Amino acid sequence: MSAPQAPAPAAEDAPRRRLVTVRGVVQGVGFRPYLYGLATELALSGHVTNTPEGVVVEVEGAASAVDRFCERICAQAPPLARVDSVDHREVPSVGGSGFAILTSRTDGPARTLVSPDTATCADCLAELADPDDRRHRHPFVNCTHCGPRFTIVTGVPYDRAHTTMAGFAMCPDCAREYADPADRRFHAQPVACPSCGPRLRLLVARRPEPPSALDGDPVTEARALLARGAILAVKGLGGYHLACDATNQAAVALLRRRKARGDKPFAVMAANADDVRPLVRMGPEERSLLEDRVRPVVLMRRRPRAPGAAAGLRPAEAVAPGSPDLGVLLPYTPLHQLLLGLPGDPDGPRLLVMTSGNVSGEPIVTDDAEALERLAHLADAWLTHDRPIHVPCDDSVVRVCDGQPLVIRRSRGHAPLPLTLPLPVRPVLAVGGDLKNAFALADGRRAWLSAHIGDMDDVGTQQAFERAVGQLESLTGVRPEVLASDRHPDYRSVRWAERNAARRPVVRVQHHHAHVASAMAEHGLDGARPVIGVAFDGTGHGDDGAVWGGEFLLADYDGFTRIGHLAYVPLPGGDAAVRRPYRMALAHLRAAGIPRSADLACTAACPPEELRVLERQLERGLHCAPTSSMGRLFDAVSSLAGVCHRAGYEAQAAVELEGAALRAPAEDSTAYAFALRAARDGAGGPVRADPAPVLAAIVDDLRAGLGPAVVAARFHRGVAALVHRLCALARERHGPDTVALTGGVFANTLLSSACAAALREDGFTVLRHRLVPPNDGGLALGQLMVAARAASTGPPPG
Repeated sequence: MSAPQAPAPAAEDAPRRRLVTVRGVVQGVGFRPYLYGLATELALSGHVTNTPEGVVVEVEGAASAVDRFCERICAQAPPLARVDSVDHREVPSVGGSGFAILTSRTDGPARTLVSPDTATCADCLAELADPDDRRHRHPFVNCTHCGPRFTIVTGVPYDRAHTTMAGFAMCPDCAREYADPADRRFHAQPVACPSCGPRLRLLVARRPEPPSALDGDPVTEARALLARGAILAVKGLGGYHLACDATNQAAVALLRRRKARGDKPFAVMAANADDVRPLVRMGPEERSLLEDRVRPVVLMRRRPRAPGAAAGLRPAEAVAPGSPDLGVLLPYTPLHQLLLGLPGDPDGPRLLVMTSGNVSGEPIVTDDAEALERLAHLADAWLTHDRPIHVPCDDSVVRVCDGQPLVIRRSRGHAPLPLTLPLPVRPVLAVGGDLKNAFALADGRRAWLSAHIGDMDDVGTQQAFERAVGQLESLTGVRPEVLASDRHPDYRSVRWAERNAARRPVVRVQHHHAHVASAMAEHGLDGARPVIGVAFDGTGHGDDGAVWGGEFLLADYDGFTRIGHLAYVPLPGGDAAVRRPYRMALAHLRAAGIPRSADLACTAACPPEELRVLERQLERGLHCAPTSSMGRLFDAVSSLAGVCHRAGYEAQAAVELEGAALRAPAEDSTAYAFALRAARDGAGGPVRADPAPVLAAIVDDLRAGLGPAVVAARFHRGVAALVHRLCALARERHGPDTVALTGGVFANTLLSSACAAALREDGFTVLRHRLVPPNDGGLALGQLMVAARAASTGPPPG
């Protein structure tokens, strides 16, 4: 009989080693220090390192401790981290003691995610304001939980050597913090202090001589210049801003003239949300967005100034003339905090205009030498520093619609975070459109949208586009096999795709189909069932050669059917009609058979000689492309009602018409009615929504003495009723009960809210944009979904 054997060790006591790969936003956010602390707490040995694929860690110890380590990776991750996946497998034990952070590995393709730039955290702000802290008033204070990321990254993995901080050697104190696992700056790559830089300089224009540096503290001198009405070029995270005292009418008007801004509203920066509460209607959702670490520009409805109320802290009228909204942002860098003043500082401007450092239409300036040259006629001084900006990144813009965020521009604070796609796609580059351009790269279930690029009619913007494509391909490791573009034959983005295809297929996607596909993808639809897409915008190339923009589509990712549209009217003179809404009003009146009598505001707004030329143009059809654009109908009604006759920026007439509608008496509920016309071919083609009855009713109301506010409100309600009516007809004929509201017109929250309410009351599921803009800034997401589908199944859809 054999002797009894000793019992085997309990499973939880047996040593075990596990290799773990963590993917997502896990570099530059304190993830390695976090795992170091977790492993040390659980008495595990091993090591952790950054790799192009993500964070890779090996841990060894008691099986139960290893299990707890893996369970806590996501649950207690650092605040800026975003864990997409955690893969682990058992590996042979090797023994050893202690846990180490190893030098990053650079082998293999890039697969990790880079964090967006984030606003200064509360701990760093406390240090900034503390006279006893060594970083007191340091304009570059940051830590693992805040500061620059995307805009300073030159490569992956994310280490100091792969950022624009590489040229700044850490002083002994910073190096000690960087190496201390218990410190908030443990392995914080942009760590800095007054001893090791970066450093500010203030250069003042000495025209016609070159700018020269001022003695004294740059921030103190800059605040004094702002208080005296100067315009400053201020180097931010993703580019230069132009700043001035927002309460100084002369300074704001001067900036507007120098920048060739027209009437386009400026954004203003305030020290805190309470400073702007008297100026805007701020609910909890708006306040949350304002104070979020993204720190976007938040568009909020302006409060009318009460008669007899004290002036208080109010922006000059030239900040946002004619706009119902005010765009507000809070400081997101230490330098912004210093410019607005710390407790105890001398009085200075408490509300700053903060607008992109460029001439309207050009890309934002990032290079210091270029800033001195390109902004020479705009700025009186330059508050700059010696940390390079590697990736341009404008401010993001957002507003609230029915309690939900509506992104108008997705840029700083969001880029380059990817979106999750509802279906896997092969590697694809979608180049977007020519207005508000943003492109996208996608592979598998991820899509990376670029930061805002701008309007592609400027050569500098086209060059910025090309650089940004190369940068994002480098960061993501995506090597596109397919390119996607719009179908417009003259878009510069389309031509770029064709020049750079290099034998790769270029799938050209119809503009409004891409808008609808973008909304579908954002909401996770797999395309198995079509949706009713309502795509309203200013301009989109139609498959029949017309300018589309008031479209009702039955769509999925494979293709679309045009089931309805706004009736065609002439677009007299193309861009001239966009800049002068009275031309669209006169074209619509003529198409509706309504005489353009002298008592109508649009007739009075058109110079007599131009009116004669316009009439001949409309009679002969010269340079009069047919358009179904809802954006142009908004322009026409705006001029007809006497609201806006000349547009100095995109959608100005529509923005001011929305503002007029907000002033209408609440008791009026009348809605103008469109006429629905059957398809011309009588064979089940698209229904045409004829605005002639709407225009006739508007003319009658104006002649009856009703003001612009009532007309504007009745028009908005009429468009919402049209959307509901045509969607109900589409459901009856085709079956879908899901509606996607998309296109730039749906940045109008008054219209969007009215449409959604009517549709939901009738049982429809309504998709509206939250993560990407409804305008052309979200176009690339839809392009890549359609193109990936087309490339895998055959010829382009249409």
